[in-house]
Amino acid sequence: MTAASTFAVQVEGLKVGYGSVAVLHGVDLDVRPGEFVAILGSSGCGKTTLLRSIAGFQPVSAGAIRLHGRDVAGLPPEKRGLAMMFQSYALWPHMTVLGNVGYGLRLKGMSRQEIGRRVAGLLDMLNLVGLEDRKVTNLSGGQRQRVALGRALAVEPSLLLLDEPLSNLDAKLRLQMRYEIKALQAKLGFAAILVTHDREEAMTMADRIVVMDAGRIVQVGTPEEVYDKPVSPFVARFMGADNTLDLQVEATAQGVEIRVDGQPPATWRGTAPVGAVVAYFRDDIARLDRAGTAGEGNLLLDGTVEQRAYPGGHYRYGVSVGDRHVSVTDPGYHEVGSAVRVCLPLAAMHLFPRGGHA
Repeated sequence: MTAASTFAVQVEGLKVGYGSVAVLHGVDLDVRPGEFVAILGSSGCGKTTLLRSIAGFQPVSAGAIRLHGRDVAGLPPEKRGLAMMFQSYALWPHMTVLGNVGYGLRLKGMSRQEIGRRVAGLLDMLNLVGLEDRKVTNLSGGQRQRVALGRALAVEPSLLLLDEPLSNLDAKLRLQMRYEIKALQAKLGFAAILVTHDREEAMTMADRIVVMDAGRIVQVGTPEEVYDKPVSPFVARFMGADNTLDLQVEATAQGVEIRVDGQPPATWRGTAPVGAVVAYFRDDIARLDRAGTAGEGNLLLDGTVEQRAYPGGHYRYGVSVGDRHVSVTDPGYHEVGSAVRVCLPLAAMHLFPRGGHA
């Protein structure tokens, strides 16, 4: 077992509540030095409460929080050796860019010369040179975001906590800042924990993703693991597998046979839960075709195009299959009302026992 001091963050059995309402139910989480971890979940799942507990802004009722092996559960935020970026940026509106970025250094009692040297380097790194004397109220959203990041990095934290810091930016700037924050984290080597409800943001920035639901961690893994191998229907749907199909799976000598009411059966040499099963799948694994018959590894469903949209680069279809409705992303053009065959590769579908879990 790895020694506690080799972790940037260790959370063990953490319980947090607001009054009589429990929010976190015994959460365990390890973050290695230099690792970028994203906590992903819907509103109210407890992800921000977990972040605020690590930062010291939220009292805990039970459990341990260790930063680089040091128990910090009883310490105030300023004694924990970390920095936090808030969704609102929390900048001082009466201060200039220089004043905001150097604020934490002044609290540490550093000399004016040392503060100037360190802040100048950060402003250059963040493309804020020339804005030193400008009030933050006169900056764009992207510039304010960079000032907030500079203030957090100025104290040279070993851990940076990010509470949905990009949610107030437009789509183009959000993409740019994802890259810049990740590049700075990799360059400077600090550990980072990002809280977000944006799946793409977590996937593109994190080394590992933590999925939370109802105050508990339900899966931890690399972006590929969580996306391709969800451990429950909740994780599958949260990672974009919004299509569902009720299947009947029977074991055979060669693998399994999979049936959907009113459709030809499919055979597969893979493994699947036997009996009543629900398949979860994303619309981008499906294809529309008129050719082919049910065979090894593919489930074919005959249906009718009900809706068509063109978001750019491909078409998005709503297809009725009997009394079911599935969404399909496909590069080909099909008229609304035309008969199509939906081809679903079984290896790319997530199969769970009906009413159960993995």
